Amino acid sequence: MRTFILIRGGGDLASGVALRLYHAGFAIAITELPQPLAVRRTVAFSEAVYEGTWTVEDVTAQHVETYQEFQTVLSQRNIPVLVDPDLQRVHAFGLQPAAIVDARLLKQDAPPLTTASPIIIGLGPGFIAGKNCHAVIETQRGHTLGRVYWNGPASPNSGLPEGDPRRVLRAPQDGLLIGHAQIGEHLEPGQTIAQVNGQAITAPFRGVLRGLIRPGLYVTAGLKIGDLDPRDRREYCFLVSDKALAIAGGVLEAVMRCQAQSEKV
Repeated sequence: MRTFILIRGGGDLASGVALRLYHAGFAIAITELPQPLAVRRTVAFSEAVYEGTWTVEDVTAQHVETYQEFQTVLSQRNIPVLVDPDLQRVHAFGLQPAAIVDARLLKQDAPPLTTASPIIIGLGPGFIAGKNCHAVIETQRGHTLGRVYWNGPASPNSGLPEGDPRRVLRAPQDGLLIGHAQIGEHLEPGQTIAQVNGQAITAPFRGVLRGLIRPGLYVTAGLKIGDLDPRDRREYCFLVSDKALAIAGGVLEAVMRCQAQSEKV
């Protein structure tokens, strides 16, 4: 019987974690918001909320609503995605994961651990091992990316994007996002990518559109809505990133260590 791991969040980093744990033999389920805001949608299992099913590389996720659907998808060795941001339905279904991976990247303090808490593995800022999770995984690029900390926090949020800050595309104001370019499309400087209330968001340099929030969603001023990649390699838009896989390696290490320790008890 496969060990069941629950992942909170279905964005690109969370999906990299799900993919690696899945290939390591774990049964995976994901909980998400009613309207996920993933930017790298091509490699985010959260898209199943909108599309019904979504495949990242060679693994398929399916949006479910009932306990029976949940169990059926698991038995088919796919990943059920449940709209359940507060885990109310997880508790109502009586699900008991061996570990919960909080991959929502909220970048704010999580609630403290209790004696009833399952194994909790947190990703990045806002998590402190021993306080609000059992282990925290470093998400900041650099020499420590993917490391597991069993005491203390991950690096604080720098507030700055990695690499050229122009690559991060943000909403200029509140409003509905209208898309003009497709993920994987080559763009020239000044080319219109999307609009919010008639205000255009244009390409700051030549590259490939690596990510774009789902068009038609309401966005707020300053929200990250897209990602332009100067490497201009279309195939990268459809592969889980090196960063996601490094973080996933840390999660896998933490899960396996917790399992080994529990077997000794």
